[in-house]
Amino acid sequence: MTPNTADGAQRIALYAGSFDPITNGHADLIQRALALGDRLVVAVATNINKKPLFSIDERMEFIKTVAGNNSRIEVRAFDGLLVNFAKEVGAVINVRGVRSVSDFESETQMAIMNRRLLPTLETVFLAPSPDTTFISSSLIREVARFGGDVSGLVHPSVVDALTKKFREPR
Repeated sequence: MTPNTADGAQRIALYAGSFDPITNGHADLIQRALALGDRLVVAVATNINKKPLFSIDERMEFIKTVAGNNSRIEVRAFDGLLVNFAKEVGAVINVRGVRSVSDFESETQMAIMNRRLLPTLETVFLAPSPDTTFISSSLIREVARFGGDVSGLVHPSVVDALTKKFREPR
Protein backbone atom coordinates (compact mmCIF):
# COMPACT_ATOMS: atom_id res chain seq x y z
CA MET A 1 0.00 0.00 0.00
CA THR A 2 1.21 3.49 -0.80
CA PRO A 3 1.98 5.47 2.36
CA ASN A 4 0.01 8.53 3.33
CA THR A 5 1.21 11.86 1.98
CA ALA A 6 4.00 13.75 3.75
CA ASP A 7 1.45 15.69 5.82
CA GLY A 8 -0.21 12.44 6.95
CA ALA A 9 -3.32 12.86 4.78
CA GLN A 10 -4.69 9.89 2.94
CA ARG A 11 -3.84 9.59 -0.72
CA ILE A 12 -7.16 9.06 -2.50
CA ALA A 13 -7.34 7.50 -5.94
CA LEU A 14 -10.38 7.80 -8.19
CA TYR A 15 -11.51 5.30 -10.82
CA ALA A 16 -14.52 6.59 -12.72
CA GLY A 17 -16.55 5.04 -15.50
CA SER A 18 -20.03 4.08 -16.56
CA PHE A 19 -19.48 0.40 -15.58
CA ASP A 20 -22.53 -0.72 -17.59
CA PRO A 21 -21.87 -3.43 -16.53
CA ILE A 22 -18.68 -3.89 -14.55
CA THR A 23 -16.43 -6.44 -16.25
CA ASN A 24 -13.52 -8.56 -15.06
CA GLY A 25 -11.30 -5.96 -16.74
CA HIS A 26 -12.74 -3.26 -14.48
CA ALA A 27 -12.38 -5.57 -11.46
CA ASP A 28 -8.72 -6.13 -12.32
CA LEU A 29 -8.07 -2.39 -12.50
CA ILE A 30 -9.90 -1.77 -9.21
CA GLN A 31 -7.64 -4.24 -7.41
CA ARG A 32 -4.49 -2.86 -9.02
CA ALA A 33 -5.51 0.76 -8.38
CA LEU A 34 -5.51 0.03 -4.64
CA ALA A 35 -1.71 0.00 -4.81
CA LEU A 36 -1.75 3.67 -5.87
CA GLY A 37 -3.52 5.12 -2.87
CA ASP A 38 -4.72 4.62 0.67
CA ARG A 39 -8.32 4.67 -0.51
CA LEU A 40 -10.02 4.15 -3.86
CA VAL A 41 -13.26 5.83 -4.85
CA VAL A 42 -14.96 3.94 -7.66
CA ALA A 43 -17.26 6.50 -9.24
CA VAL A 44 -20.20 5.52 -11.42
CA ALA A 45 -20.72 8.28 -13.95
CA THR A 46 -23.92 9.45 -15.51
CA ASN A 47 -23.01 9.72 -19.17
CA ILE A 48 -25.54 11.88 -21.02
CA ASN A 49 -24.32 10.45 -24.34
CA LYS A 50 -25.21 6.86 -23.41
CA LYS A 51 -28.45 5.08 -22.62
CA PRO A 52 -27.43 2.65 -19.87
CA LEU A 53 -28.73 -0.90 -19.66
CA PHE A 54 -28.54 -0.87 -15.85
CA SER A 55 -29.53 1.88 -13.42
CA ILE A 56 -26.92 3.74 -11.37
CA ASP A 57 -28.05 1.84 -8.27
CA GLU A 58 -27.73 -1.53 -10.03
CA ARG A 59 -24.26 -0.66 -11.31
CA MET A 60 -23.17 0.48 -7.84
CA GLU A 61 -24.42 -2.79 -6.32
CA PHE A 62 -22.51 -4.83 -8.91
CA ILE A 63 -19.32 -2.94 -8.08
CA LYS A 64 -19.83 -3.45 -4.33
CA THR A 65 -20.36 -7.17 -4.93
CA VAL A 66 -17.24 -7.44 -7.09
CA ALA A 67 -15.11 -5.36 -4.68
CA GLY A 68 -16.20 -7.40 -1.66
CA ASN A 69 -15.92 -5.98 1.82
CA ASN A 70 -12.76 -3.99 1.23
CA SER A 71 -12.89 -1.02 3.59
CA ARG A 72 -10.45 0.89 1.35
CA ILE A 73 -12.97 0.99 -1.53
CA GLU A 74 -15.87 3.42 -1.63
CA VAL A 75 -18.47 3.28 -4.43
CA ARG A 76 -20.24 6.52 -5.34
CA ALA A 77 -22.29 7.97 -8.16
CA PHE A 78 -21.56 11.32 -9.78
CA ASP A 79 -22.51 13.50 -12.69
CA GLY A 80 -20.88 16.55 -14.17
CA LEU A 81 -17.18 17.16 -14.46
CA LEU A 82 -14.80 14.56 -13.09
CA VAL A 83 -12.54 17.27 -11.68
CA ASN A 84 -15.37 18.68 -9.57
CA PHE A 85 -16.09 15.24 -8.17
CA ALA A 86 -12.35 14.65 -7.59
CA LYS A 87 -12.20 17.87 -5.55
CA GLU A 88 -15.28 16.81 -3.58
CA VAL A 89 -13.74 13.47 -2.55
CA GLY A 90 -10.18 14.80 -2.21
CA ALA A 91 -8.73 12.61 -4.96
CA VAL A 92 -5.19 13.28 -6.14
CA ILE A 93 -4.91 10.32 -8.53
CA ASN A 94 -7.22 9.62 -11.48
CA VAL A 95 -6.93 6.02 -12.67
CA ARG A 96 -7.79 5.24 -16.28
CA GLY A 97 -7.67 1.92 -18.08
CA VAL A 98 -6.20 1.96 -21.57
CA ARG A 99 -6.74 -1.09 -23.81
CA SER A 100 -5.72 0.27 -27.21
CA VAL A 101 -4.09 3.11 -29.09
CA SER A 102 -7.50 4.71 -29.69
CA ASP A 103 -8.23 4.53 -25.94
CA PHE A 104 -4.86 6.15 -25.27
CA GLU A 105 -5.56 9.02 -27.66
CA SER A 106 -8.95 9.90 -26.19
CA GLU A 107 -7.81 9.33 -22.59
CA THR A 108 -4.76 11.55 -23.14
CA GLN A 109 -6.98 14.41 -24.35
CA MET A 110 -9.17 14.02 -21.27
CA ALA A 111 -6.15 13.83 -18.96
CA ILE A 112 -4.72 17.06 -20.37
CA MET A 113 -8.04 18.87 -19.98
CA ASN A 114 -8.47 17.54 -16.45
CA ARG A 115 -4.94 18.67 -15.59
CA ARG A 116 -5.74 22.14 -16.92
CA LEU A 117 -8.91 22.28 -14.83
CA LEU A 118 -7.39 20.69 -11.70
CA PRO A 119 -3.56 20.67 -11.71
CA THR A 120 -3.41 18.69 -8.45
CA LEU A 121 -5.15 15.66 -10.02
CA GLU A 122 -2.61 13.32 -11.60
CA THR A 123 -3.90 10.86 -14.21
CA VAL A 124 -2.35 7.39 -14.26
CA PHE A 125 -2.95 4.99 -17.15
CA LEU A 126 -3.11 1.28 -16.39
CA ALA A 127 -2.93 -1.34 -19.11
CA PRO A 128 -5.32 -4.24 -18.57
CA SER A 129 -4.10 -7.71 -17.77
CA PRO A 130 -3.58 -9.75 -20.97
CA ASP A 131 -6.64 -11.93 -20.36
CA THR A 132 -8.97 -8.92 -20.04
CA THR A 133 -7.64 -6.65 -22.81
CA PHE A 134 -10.45 -7.45 -25.24
CA ILE A 135 -13.31 -7.05 -22.74
CA SER A 136 -15.54 -3.98 -22.87
CA SER A 137 -18.95 -3.34 -21.35
CA SER A 138 -20.45 -2.69 -24.78
CA LEU A 139 -19.12 -6.01 -26.09
CA ILE A 140 -20.47 -7.82 -23.02
CA ARG A 141 -23.92 -6.26 -23.54
CA GLU A 142 -23.89 -7.21 -27.22
CA VAL A 143 -22.91 -10.83 -26.62
CA ALA A 144 -25.41 -11.21 -23.76
CA ARG A 145 -28.21 -9.58 -25.79
CA PHE A 146 -27.93 -12.37 -28.35
CA GLY A 147 -27.63 -15.18 -25.82
CA GLY A 148 -23.85 -15.63 -25.87
CA ASP A 149 -21.92 -16.88 -22.86
CA VAL A 150 -20.25 -14.05 -20.93
CA SER A 151 -19.41 -16.12 -17.86
CA GLY A 152 -15.73 -15.79 -17.08
CA LEU A 153 -15.79 -12.20 -18.39
CA VAL A 154 -18.02 -10.69 -15.70
CA HIS A 155 -18.94 -11.58 -12.11
CA PRO A 156 -21.63 -14.29 -11.78
CA SER A 157 -24.09 -11.74 -10.36
CA VAL A 158 -23.68 -9.70 -13.56
CA VAL A 159 -24.20 -12.82 -15.70
CA ASP A 160 -27.47 -13.44 -13.84
CA ALA A 161 -28.60 -9.82 -14.22
CA LEU A 162 -27.78 -9.77 -17.94
CA THR A 163 -29.64 -13.04 -18.49
CA LYS A 164 -32.68 -11.70 -16.64
CA LYS A 165 -32.52 -8.32 -18.41
CA PHE A 166 -32.50 -9.85 -21.88
CA ARG A 167 -35.26 -12.34 -21.08
CA GLU A 168 -37.63 -9.47 -20.27
CA PRO A 169 -40.04 -8.57 -23.06
CA ARG A 170 -39.11 -5.34 -24.84
